[in-house]
Amino acid sequence: MCGRFSLSVMPEEVRDALGLFELDAFPARYNIAPTQPILVVIQSERREPGSNMPERRAMLVRWGLLPSWVKDPNDFPLLINARSETAIGKASFKAAMRHRRVLVPASGFYEWHRPEKGSDEKSQAYWIRPRKGGVIAFAGLMETWSSPDGSEVDTGAILTVGSNRSIARIHDRMPVVIAPEDYDRWLDCRAYEPREVTDLLAAPADDFFEAVPVSNLVNKVSNTGPAVQAAIAESLPPVEKTDGEAGSGQMSLF
Repeated sequence: MCGRFSLSVMPEEVRDALGLFELDAFPARYNIAPTQPILVVIQSERREPGSNMPERRAMLVRWGLLPSWVKDPNDFPLLINARSETAIGKASFKAAMRHRRVLVPASGFYEWHRPEKGSDEKSQAYWIRPRKGGVIAFAGLMETWSSPDGSEVDTGAILTVGSNRSIARIHDRMPVVIAPEDYDRWLDCRAYEPREVTDLLAAPADDFFEAVPVSNLVNKVSNTGPAVQAAIAESLPPVEKTDGEAGSGQMSLF
C-alpha cells in the first residue's frame, strides 16, 4: 500500500515536470497522511485550435476517495489506495477509472517492513525515493462527493501494484508510477478507456527507487519536517542480484 508520501520540491519543479500553466506556491511537505489535502493534476478543457496553453491543471483533493453514491461517509471505509488489478471492475473505483484519472505529484513515499508475529525483529520505516531525484507522478483516481446539504468534497486515491524486487523485501505493494511520456494517455479519459491504459499499471524497474531506512519519527503525523527522512543504519539484508545483473552505486483544504 501507500500510506504516507512526500512532496518536498519547489512548486516550479512540479509545474515544469507536470506541464502545468501555473501552480500556486505551496510549502514542502515531508509527511503527507490520509485525510489531508493532496495535490493532483487533471486534464483540463480542450485547448482552442492553435493554442499553446497546457491542457493540465492542478487542484487539491482530500486523500481518501469517496464514491459519489456513498450516502454516509462515516459508514464507508477510507479508500486511500486502489488495487490496480481490480480497479476497473470494482464499484468504488470503476467510474473514476473511466472518467477521472489523475496524477499525484510526489518526491517519494514511505513504507514499513513489519516482521512476522512472534519475531523479535522491530518494524522498520523506509523513505523510498527515485534514485535520480526529482518529481514523480503516482497514478491516481478522483471523485467528487456531494453531501445531502449540497456541499461537495473532492477526494482521491493512489493506485497500487505488486512491488518490484527491490521493494518486495519491505512490502508486497507499492504505488503505480506513471512515466512522463505516458501522462497524456493516462489523463485523457475521453480518448482512452480503462482497458487501453492498463499496461501503465505496472511496477517500475527494480532500480528506479532506493529505500532509505529512517527512524520512527515518520510514524507520527505531527512530525512534518525533513528530519523524518534522515537515514539510519540498515536493518534488512540487501537485494541479491541475479546472474548478469549490473550493480548500482550508492495548506488547508477544509
